[in-house]
Amino acid sequence: MSITTAEEAVALDWRTAPGKPATARVPAFADIDGACAWLTERLPELTAALHEHGALYLRGLPVRTVADFGRVRDVLVPERTPYREKATPRSSFGDDVFSSTDLPPSQSIRMHNENSYTLTFPRALLFGCLVAPAEQGATPVADVRKVLANVPPVLAEKMRTHGWLLHRSYSDYISTDWKTAFATEDPADVERYCAENRIAHAWQEDGNLRTSQLRPGTVHHPDTGEEVWFNHLVFWNEWALDEELRDTLVDEFGREGLPFNTSFGDGTPLTRADLDALQEAYDRATVREQWQVGDVMLVDNILTAHGRDPFRGDRKIVVAMGNPIEVEECRPSVRPAARFA
Repeated sequence: MSITTAEEAVALDWRTAPGKPATARVPAFADIDGACAWLTERLPELTAALHEHGALYLRGLPVRTVADFGRVRDVLVPERTPYREKATPRSSFGDDVFSSTDLPPSQSIRMHNENSYTLTFPRALLFGCLVAPAEQGATPVADVRKVLANVPPVLAEKMRTHGWLLHRSYSDYISTDWKTAFATEDPADVERYCAENRIAHAWQEDGNLRTSQLRPGTVHHPDTGEEVWFNHLVFWNEWALDEELRDTLVDEFGREGLPFNTSFGDGTPLTRADLDALQEAYDRATVREQWQVGDVMLVDNILTAHGRDPFRGDRKIVVAMGNPIEVEECRPSVRPAARFA
């Protein structure tokens, strides 16, 4: 099926209002077949716009079901990426379509690049709105080229030089247990995965697991060549926790027993001032749009971080990940390694 009408042949008009992602309203389509044919013809234009803006908000598509979303995903993100080293709860709707997160509605989610801690990660993310929340609930995005420009130079250079360390403590009581995270019940499978993916690991007396991995703080986009801030340093740092919760967890489990924690790659911990400065860099680059049913957002996961605003009411935002790429293809500032601090 081809698109031939004059209206549908006009180039997309990307609106870039302050505080908003690049947004375009698509032509009206009678069904998902017409929409997918139109998207297929627009792929070169969409790719160029994605390199420029980092995230594209498409409004007006006839996306009402998981199946509709899957059809759009197969056009925009044709090669699928599995969810590795699971860290947050998600529901699977089949066909590699997931809930964006199952964390409580009152909880905001800080900005991050999906799977920045894995050796292979998705280049592209696709979000779709099937049920719009009554209040708030946006999926904010931040151009990490701008984030890097906003990071205090001393912290940016520290990340270029040393990278960052992710420490995880798996538990049956808080966060994710190792069986869920690694999708296996066999410790040998975990040890094999860790060896292959440059993750240091240590089994505890109670049968639980601790891991640590060194990852680059910045990488370069494989197409544009631009250096970007690409990590979970803020997202999983202890200072990002609610203060009361942090104190409770540290008292109960100690810092080594926190489900997640991060430090600079040389083992230096972040200070509260460091985290505040990095969060300000994200905030200055963050834009958002309130979801409407049928909205789809295509995200270049290397150029753009994403998060979630708290919300009230029902909300069903689905996500798919794809077009996998290895970190070594992105000229990482530091080589990944298995390392405890």
